[in-house]
Amino acid sequence: MIGRMVVVAAAAALVAVQVVRNAAVGALASAKPEAAAQFWSGHPGTEIATAMTQIATSARLHRAVPPEVFADMGDAADKEPLAPEPYLVRGVQAELTGDGARAQQAFEAAQWRDPRSLPAAYFLADRYFRTGDVARGLAQVGALARLAPNGNITVAPYLAAYARNPANWPALRTMFRANPAVANSTLLALSSNIVTTPAALALADPREKVEDAFWLGPLINTLVGARQYARAHQVWERTTAAGTPPGQLIYDPSFSDKKALPPFNWALTSSGIGFAERQAGGRLHLVFYGQEDGILASELLTLAPGAYRLSMQLAGDPARARVLNWSIWCDGGDAPIASTTLESAARGWQFSVPSNCPAQWLKLSGASGDLPQQAEATISHLKLERVTSGT
Repeated sequence: MIGRMVVVAAAAALVAVQVVRNAAVGALASAKPEAAAQFWSGHPGTEIATAMTQIATSARLHRAVPPEVFADMGDAADKEPLAPEPYLVRGVQAELTGDGARAQQAFEAAQWRDPRSLPAAYFLADRYFRTGDVARGLAQVGALARLAPNGNITVAPYLAAYARNPANWPALRTMFRANPAVANSTLLALSSNIVTTPAALALADPREKVEDAFWLGPLINTLVGARQYARAHQVWERTTAAGTPPGQLIYDPSFSDKKALPPFNWALTSSGIGFAERQAGGRLHLVFYGQEDGILASELLTLAPGAYRLSMQLAGDPARARVLNWSIWCDGGDAPIASTTLESAARGWQFSVPSNCPAQWLKLSGASGDLPQQAEATISHLKLERVTSGT
């Protein structure tokens, strides 16, 4: 929940929502309240502008707001009963003294006067959540998402915190159905924290198309980052048409699946390093510019400890392809377990996975030299198999 310090800091934000009824005084009040005070010190717009500036200054300096400032706000409220700012300040003042009921009444009065008031929606959302009025709290969050610039992103962290409690999930599902953009932003926030990944999976609409689930890739990466490989792979299976065929050690060896997400499918590069692109017939076309080292293609595997053999067919000039190589890395490792050139791999490449390596990155990279050398090659018939004794 939004804490006491946030309430104090939010008082400073109220200066951004000045409502001044007199245009002449308003122009001065919003930009130069001191000048407005000289022009017409008793005007409610002047009193509001001056008081809001003093409140913002006090909040910034962590000082108590002078009592006369609240007195000026009260006077402004009497003169300008439709201005929301005095009620917002009264609500903040009540919050700071621990009078939640009076604070809520003041914030509701401010919102009645200005239904588009961001501070009113902000404070009311906090009040309703703290008093267990979930429906009205979520309604205020929805208002914040609609009214604030980048509102969907702004409210996501608060909803993500609220989603930590499974008891709140039914209400959140209802809100997400009515606010898909808010749902996506919140699910993305939940997916970026390993602690809240269960909430993301529980709150996601099972009918959502994979291509629309922008949170799914970050969630898988979060699970991989936490080394929860089995769970990450299980979630990743949602992005495949039929899952990984039994006994297949590498996914999509024919380079034909463009929809399944990395890292358990191929991540292909297109950058200043070069590019890798799928081609018809189960082929992968590679171009390496030779200017700098870099990865052209990679996939995360979960091989059991033991010996393996990778084979393939290579098309292109073998001599120029020598700057292209395969390597296998333990996830999180700072050096490869083994590596070889594409030319050597075309004759069969054998490597071993140690017992302390539960997940491995298979990488296809280019290595630059003193004289830049561009390389181009096409690989096909990629195969990875376990090597057993006697083979």
